[in-house]
Amino acid sequence: MNHFPYRDGELFAEGVPLRRIAAEVGTPVYCYSSAALTANYRAFAEAFAGQRATICYAVKANSNIAVIRTLARLGAGADVLSEGELRRALRAGVRPGNIVFSGVGKSPDELALALETGIGQINVESEPEIEALNELAAAKGVRAPVAIRVNPDVDADTHEKIATGMKENKFGIDFDRARAVAAHAGGLPGIEIVGVAVHIGSQLTDLAPFSAAFRLLSELVGGLRDDGHDIRRLDLGGGLGIAYQDETPPTPKEYAAMIATATDGLEVEIVLEPGRAITGDAGVLLTRVLYVKKGVSKTFVIVDAAMNDLMRPSLYDAHHAIIPAIEPAPGTNEGADETADEAANEARVDIVGPVCETGDFFARDRLMPVLHSQDLLAIGCAGAYGAVMASTYNSRPLVAEVLVKAGDFAVIRPRQSYDDMLGAEKMPDWLEDARPLPSTQPLPPKGVA
Repeated sequence: MNHFPYRDGELFAEGVPLRRIAAEVGTPVYCYSSAALTANYRAFAEAFAGQRATICYAVKANSNIAVIRTLARLGAGADVLSEGELRRALRAGVRPGNIVFSGVGKSPDELALALETGIGQINVESEPEIEALNELAAAKGVRAPVAIRVNPDVDADTHEKIATGMKENKFGIDFDRARAVAAHAGGLPGIEIVGVAVHIGSQLTDLAPFSAAFRLLSELVGGLRDDGHDIRRLDLGGGLGIAYQDETPPTPKEYAAMIATATDGLEVEIVLEPGRAITGDAGVLLTRVLYVKKGVSKTFVIVDAAMNDLMRPSLYDAHHAIIPAIEPAPGTNEGADETADEAANEARVDIVGPVCETGDFFARDRLMPVLHSQDLLAIGCAGAYGAVMASTYNSRPLVAEVLVKAGDFAVIRPRQSYDDMLGAEKMPDWLEDARPLPSTQPLPPKGVA
C-alpha cells in the first residue's frame, strides 16, 4: 500500500497533506509514515511466523528514537553498530536481550557497555576483538554471548561501497579460518559462542547471493557442532533491497522461503537484521524550489535541500523518485528517465541543491513537470540512509524530522538552530580576549597600485 498518495490533486502522508507539514515545520524536512513502518515490519514478522526468528531492526538505516520505538512496540529488537546506537535502542525501549551489537571496530568502552547492559549477542569480527572482549568479560566475571561473523567471499552483486561479503572487504573472519578461530575462542573463560553470523551487503535485489552465503553458513554450523560447539543461532544479517526505480526485489515471503530451505534441519534460531527494507519507502524528504536557472545546455531546478541532507545521490549515484506536492497534469511523465519524450508541460532538468559542490544533486536529466519557484517536492524512499547520514557541511543546520500517524504528525527531531550549531564549538583561551579584530581594508580601485 502507498502511504504517500495523491488525494484530490494533493500529496499526503497517510491523512496529512505534505503541504501542511512544510508550512508548519519548514523545509527541508524528513517525513516518516507510522503506517508504512508498521506494514513493512509486519510483512517480515508474518513471513517468518513459521520459523523461530527474531527480527532485530538495523538501527543504522534510521536511528531516530521515535522510529525505533515504533518498531519496538511491534516486537522488534535492534541491531546496533556503536555505543550511540546502543544507547538509542535502549532509550527507545528495546529490551537488552533483543539487541545485537555488530561492527568491525567496537572500542573497549563500547564492548564494556554491551557487557554491562547485558545485550543478547555480540557479533565478533576478528581475533583481536575476541581477545579484547574475553579480557573485559573475564574481569567482570561474565561470559560474553558471541556469534562469530564470517566472510563467505560471496559477491552480493550490489554497489561496491555497500558490499561486505568479499575477501577484499574489511568485514568478518575468513570463512576458511572460522573453525580454528572458534576452537580458540571456545576455550576462553569470557567467551560463550552461541552462533555464527553473516552479512554480505545492502540493497540486494536477487536471492541467489543470499542463498549461496546462507548455505555456506549452514555447512559451517554442522562443522562447528562436530567440533563440540553449541551453535544455537544463525544471524543472517540484512540487506534485502527496495524499489528505488525499476528494481523488483524479492518479497519478505520469498526471502523467508529461501531461508527455510537453506537452513532446513539445523534447528537454530534465526536472527534477521532488516533496515532499509523497513524504513526506506516509509519516508520522504520535502524540499522547496528556490530558483529555476536556465543554463546554456541545461536547466537547473535549485532546491533548498542539499547533499548534506541526503547523501545517497552524491555518494552512490542513487536514484530517488521526485514528485511534486501538487499532482501533475494527466499525461505528464514525472520522474521519467532520459529515454522518455518531452511534452509541452514537461522539462528535462537537473535537480540540485545550494551546496558548493558539483556533486550536490538529486537528479540529472530528469523529466519533470514544469517547475517554478516555491513549488514543493517530495524526494521518495528517503526513510533509510537519509537523516542518519546528514551533516552540517557548508554550515547548514541539520533538518527537522516528522512522524505521521493517521491524521496527526509530530516533530521528532527539531530543526537545528544556528545557535545550536555554533554553540557546539568552543574558543581556546588564547583567542578569548577583548582586543578588537583588525578592520578589513577595501580592495583598491581597478588600476590603482
